[in-house]
Amino acid sequence: MTHQTESLSTRFASHPELTHLLPRLTAADAETRRIALIEIADSGDEDYLPILLAAIGDDDAAVRAETVRQLAGWESPEIVDALIRTLRDSDEQVRAASAQSLSELKTREAGLQLLTVADHDDPEVRAAVLCALRELRLPEAAPPALRALQHDAAPVRREAVGILGWLKHIEALPQLAALAISDADNEVRRAAAGALGMASDESVTSALLTALRDEQWTVREEAASTLGKLQLGEATDALIAALGDDYWQVRVRAARSLGRIKNTDAVSALIDALQFPLSNVRKEAAIALGEIGDARARLALHDAAADADPDVRKAARLALSHLDAQATPT
Repeated sequence: MTHQTESLSTRFASHPELTHLLPRLTAADAETRRIALIEIADSGDEDYLPILLAAIGDDDAAVRAETVRQLAGWESPEIVDALIRTLRDSDEQVRAASAQSLSELKTREAGLQLLTVADHDDPEVRAAVLCALRELRLPEAAPPALRALQHDAAPVRREAVGILGWLKHIEALPQLAALAISDADNEVRRAAAGALGMASDESVTSALLTALRDEQWTVREEAASTLGKLQLGEATDALIAALGDDYWQVRVRAARSLGRIKNTDAVSALIDALQFPLSNVRKEAAIALGEIGDARARLALHDAAADADPDVRKAARLALSHLDAQATPT
């Protein structure tokens, strides 16, 4: 960092109270420089930001990454610009730190600044910018997200799906439905299946039922969950079939969704699920039976109230209480 000594000395001239840190910031040992930067950042004084910005040019990647991490939460335009630039750093840990710091931005002004690079040519930069924009929920982010749905890079498409889902951008439903069943990337299909939970139409229902048979279990799991959020009664038979999925995670989501849909056709299958070896599935089955409120489940729930797992016992007892409340005249 010796080539930056003169620049740092100039910056420290207006902050004599920090002059004692200058030897450490220009030390040959990278760890010494890194700790000094943390001390400066911990002050929380925006007047010290130029010193942190200077450290982004450090020769050591660990120091640069630490600097970028310390800039998280500082939202001046020059900080946002610096974080965007470091998304193209030669070191992976610096790029990751930059993406994380950008994702912690909270202001609309910072988001509008990010929008200027939302169509960046570098896929890694574009994905990181879209990720940061997702949390801000700016309506202005919808157009670049829609354009990004066609990008060759899966991470870019995935982040675009996230933005459109968080914004509940109804106009994107046909494209999201298509991605949920046909995208080549598992994570894009999973994200799209989740984003479809914003609203329902015939294309959404069809896409989710197809996704419930996807070769990748994480996509099936997300589809099962979204079908429940939308309370699609026509999905009951498909969700009952999903109670027999090879992956318990899918069974859990299917049981949960059947409880939300409250179709009594699922009662027998959920009673059977109370015998599943994994307690998470038994618990969700008990909860679902309580939500459906069908008296046919009473005997099976009594047995489940003595289950070896305390969470299953609790769920079964609550379900029985719900059945009792329904049976009590008002």
